[in-house]
Amino acid sequence: MMKITEGYMPYLGHKTYYRVVGECTGNKKPLVLLHGGPGSTHNYFEVLDRLAEEDGRQLVMYDQIGCGESYLDGHPELWNAKTWINELIELRKHLGLDEIHLLGQSWGGMQLLDYVCNYKPEGLKSLILSSTLPASWMWGIEQHRMIKFLPQEMQDAIDKATSTGDYSDPAYIAAETEFMLRHAAGAVTEDSPECLRRPVKKGGEAYVVGWGPNEFTPEGTLKDYDVTEQLKDIKEPTLVINGGNDLCTPYIAKYMYDRIPNSRWELFRTCRHMCFVEDNDRYVELMKEWLNEND
Repeated sequence: MMKITEGYMPYLGHKTYYRVVGECTGNKKPLVLLHGGPGSTHNYFEVLDRLAEEDGRQLVMYDQIGCGESYLDGHPELWNAKTWINELIELRKHLGLDEIHLLGQSWGGMQLLDYVCNYKPEGLKSLILSSTLPASWMWGIEQHRMIKFLPQEMQDAIDKATSTGDYSDPAYIAAETEFMLRHAAGAVTEDSPECLRRPVKKGGEAYVVGWGPNEFTPEGTLKDYDVTEQLKDIKEPTLVINGGNDLCTPYIAKYMYDRIPNSRWELFRTCRHMCFVEDNDRYVELMKEWLNEND
């Protein structure tokens, strides 16, 4: 049975929940996981718990302030990159995470890139950019390109909502739901992993204030995020992962791969935004190979 340790770190007068799976063995460095959103939770990363057992690799995951077991609402002043990156800095200190591998998925990858490019942290053995982005403007452009593959009436509903700022129309809601079904994730069913079925407090305010009303309208505090010019300066070995039907399109993934010097790109052709869920076996094998190469 894997050892699982849960706890809370004091942060900004509130608390940050963390979950540590397994123990450090030999020279294997812990893998720290940064979840998406902003305002999602660590839950979906639990499908990677098997890495701790199969590879003797400690995993560290946490709910960023504003969601899950770190839920907080009514604090729009907190929902910005500085809050979340400083939280990661403090968590590394709190848990003594001097040398780590760092994986960021979706918004977590934005957080990772901002951290690496603008804070110059020490002790990063490798980076994993899973279905993420180097600039908010690029994400918006690619989502709007993919919207054009929806039926015309759905395109029209999205155009109307984005032009008026009214996202309450049932036609828009249906269109956005279809878009996310195609590119983000399928519906959770009784056959889904337990960690996906478990009730969870999503950080709705954190998402809207931080990002915007939907994936294709980045107008929140992260709207000016852009590290495209700094990708060439990343020194750490970097693994870029995305799915063929992902919100992170092959264009976005290749853009990062082309500009990060010591990088590798793995395309999960049939997957959407959560490759580690939809092709868990391949993802876990890739993690074992990559992490052991770069310890």
